[in-house]
Amino acid sequence: MANVLGDKIRDLRKEKKLTLDKLAELTGSSKSYIWELENKNPPRPSAEKLSKIAEQLGVTIEYLLDDQNKVAEVDAVDAQFYRKYRSMPAETREKIRKIAEMWDDSE
Repeated sequence: MANVLGDKIRDLRKEKKLTLDKLAELTGSSKSYIWELENKNPPRPSAEKLSKIAEQLGVTIEYLLDDQNKVAEVDAVDAQFYRKYRSMPAETREKIRKIAEMWDDSE
């Protein structure tokens, strides 16, 4: 039986060049906890830890848990960025919008 969650965590972690130790540190987890998520079947993550892992990997929880591949990685990355964007101060969001408009005008 495949461990889709574990495979996604491992693939994203390696893509971001994070070690088990570093991802554990960034998420307030232990190295063994991250290893178990990547390798045990079925993994048993807590919602809180999974949220922190998704945030550090730049995707959504929905993407990590999607075992039917209905959520594309690029969509999950965009959704995670938008969630982060929404929590930024209004001045920062305005600066980002101006930068995006400058790029759009250059085409």
